[in-house]
Amino acid sequence: MAEAALPSADKGAKISRREWLNYAWLASLGILLVDLAGIGYLFSMPRFKEGEFGGVFSLGQVSNLPPKKTPPVNFPKGRFWLVHTEQGVLALYKVCTHLGCLYGWNDQEGKFICPCHGSQFQYDGTYIRGPAPRSLDRFVVQVLDQDGNVLAETDPETGDPVPLPDDPNVIVKVDTGRKILGEPNA
Repeated sequence: MAEAALPSADKGAKISRREWLNYAWLASLGILLVDLAGIGYLFSMPRFKEGEFGGVFSLGQVSNLPPKKTPPVNFPKGRFWLVHTEQGVLALYKVCTHLGCLYGWNDQEGKFICPCHGSQFQYDGTYIRGPAPRSLDRFVVQVLDQDGNVLAETDPETGDPVPLPDDPNVIVKVDTGRKILGEPNA
């Protein structure tokens, strides 16, 4: 009985040209929106790879790092200075906290000096004098075991140096995508 109630036109329903064009138009619009959403998602994702600024730098095993209190090691590709203090390892961002000039290490004076306006910083990046508003910024340093487990990491609140374990086979990495701002001047 229910089939008899349906109009006869629904049994052999054909799509008119106008309906087909509307469906094709909607399908094209849907594909375009999916493409735009995919492009927007890929554009918003970070594209930093390991070994590029903004990504993670592997410095190798602890045994390959410079000894304590030696002059800082420059990593120009990562834009940081590696400093090995008595307390541990620091990665200092190479941009002065005043106006963004690239400062350098002065071996004779034993401190970092910005050539633009003369800001000076200690071996560990602590502010000494000059127009800089704060100490040098730091990147997060991670100490990993051979399985990739994090043994120690820079505290994001304090930015204190990361102590290195006695095991010479642990791996040290610097994440240049995670910057810790230096302490403001008193």
